[in-house]
Amino acid sequence: MTYRAPVKDMLFNMQELAGLQALTEQIPAFADFGIDTAQAVLEECAKFNEDVVAPLNWEGDKAPSYWKDGEVFTTTGFKQAFKQFAEGGWQGLQHPADFGGQGLPKTIGAACGEMINSANLSFALCPLLTDGAIEALLTAGSDAQKNTFIPKLIDGSWTGTMNLTEPQAGSDLAQVRTRAEPQGDGTYKIFGTKIFITYGEHDMAENIVHLVLARVVGAPEGVKGISLFIVPKFLVNADGSLGARNDAHCVSIEHKMGIKASPTCVLQFGDHGGAIGTLVGEENRGLEYMFIMMNAARFGVGVQGIAVAERAYQKAASFARERIQSRPVDGSLPSAGPILHHPDVRRMLMTMRALTEGCRAMSSVAAAAYDAAHHHADAEICKQSQAFYEFLVPLVKGYSTEMSLEVTDLGVQVHGGMGFIEETGAAQHYRDAKILTIYEGTTAIQANDLVGRKTARDGGAFARSIAAMVEATEAQLLTRDSAAARAVQKRLTAARLAFVDVVNFIAANARSNPNATYAGSVPYLMLAGNLVAGWQLARSLLVAEDKLAAGEDAAFMSAKIATARFYAEHILSRAGGTRDAIVEGADSVTALALDAF
Repeated sequence: MTYRAPVKDMLFNMQELAGLQALTEQIPAFADFGIDTAQAVLEECAKFNEDVVAPLNWEGDKAPSYWKDGEVFTTTGFKQAFKQFAEGGWQGLQHPADFGGQGLPKTIGAACGEMINSANLSFALCPLLTDGAIEALLTAGSDAQKNTFIPKLIDGSWTGTMNLTEPQAGSDLAQVRTRAEPQGDGTYKIFGTKIFITYGEHDMAENIVHLVLARVVGAPEGVKGISLFIVPKFLVNADGSLGARNDAHCVSIEHKMGIKASPTCVLQFGDHGGAIGTLVGEENRGLEYMFIMMNAARFGVGVQGIAVAERAYQKAASFARERIQSRPVDGSLPSAGPILHHPDVRRMLMTMRALTEGCRAMSSVAAAAYDAAHHHADAEICKQSQAFYEFLVPLVKGYSTEMSLEVTDLGVQVHGGMGFIEETGAAQHYRDAKILTIYEGTTAIQANDLVGRKTARDGGAFARSIAAMVEATEAQLLTRDSAAARAVQKRLTAARLAFVDVVNFIAANARSNPNATYAGSVPYLMLAGNLVAGWQLARSLLVAEDKLAAGEDAAFMSAKIATARFYAEHILSRAGGTRDAIVEGADSVTALALDAF
């Protein structure tokens, strides 16, 4: 089964939920990027990913990238596909025209990001990390660094990486020990080992620009003493040409459960005298700069979750239409028929579809908030949009990736025994999806951010403002007399009330009883993600009912209504139990003695 990009659903989200038209009217830089442009870009992007990138997905799983004598050789076909990707201008889609990009809104770019990740998750990781490097340099790089590195990253000649993790320092970056020694000429020599570096070595580009966290000799201990450095694979001469090989080498790559074609490298800096690096911004502010890259990557990883879920859904739906097994329980067929006739198979497929569409809608709305926050002329709109985007980032990353595990698991289940056989392809999506809940911050790290920075810090005020927006949608649903609208309103209201209860619990206990608060952090993230995704599907139902009444695209709009109702009745309905576990079940999380584990 080949991948087909869900262009129509993406355009619906942009136009009806994300407010693309308003962005083009209110932000001069986006004046030319309305729905017609979005459609043209998405259709071209779909063609490239369906025809060029998607066919390499299974090949990459069977014949992964490999390491030999310090070099990494990617799966056959990756190098040629990346050349086409770069020549098509896809890396620079949402980056500034001043550096060779196209300057499109993130609202459009995120949809293109979903397509490439659906087509081939392993391949897409290289441009995802490069996007993060570009954003970090745009924010914190000097003019010279921007002019030297960003155009080459955008045109695909060079790619970017982020180097945080060390053998003794996983998520706890206070433990970073890579050191930087100033040389007196504005450069530093870097010494240390970094692990889990995605595309830290490969054969698809001329140069690799490593952004490396390191501690300048004499810097304070902890996160306050971390600085950020550019350490390219090949040094860059004053005229922009490539110079000598830097002392940054890949000494091995990991053998992984999934995303096998993406080389996950161990990089050694300074084994032969010191890797030459240049400081980004100011000393001891590295973590602050790296968070720019990490936030971009976290949103991107959330989109990866949506992408792999979409691919798994398409494969499962195709299989269910074709697999003949057993007579339907309602007697609608005289003999065995396609398993799509069985109610439980339809339940699984509807769960897959509803979760994927809900998270896609949420990510599209988040992308639009990013665009408004960074480009709107009204300072107050920028401020509110930024707060909204920052609240949604852990939901997009955490909920969408956890969702992808549920969806890809169901994809295997729909296939039955055939799903457990690698040749079917369903298992690859399941294996690939697992890493998404781990890298760029585990689900618990996203949840801790949501609890601490986004909820407890302001006593739950912003979280309650989101609940108020949800309540406004409920009021709109109450004006409708359709069974679907009534069903969605009922479940949306219950989920909102459950969410507010948890917000109040966190606000009341975050300082006085942190163990109780953080025992429910991941369930709170899942509840918040569930609510926001369900809210967006409720909004889509309102639009779809109006368009259906007007005679517009009956099949698509009817499916939208059915999917929104299913989400409300089968997924939003989980909210009450999640609320009870958080508010009433905190004590049982820590009740068992430590030595009993």
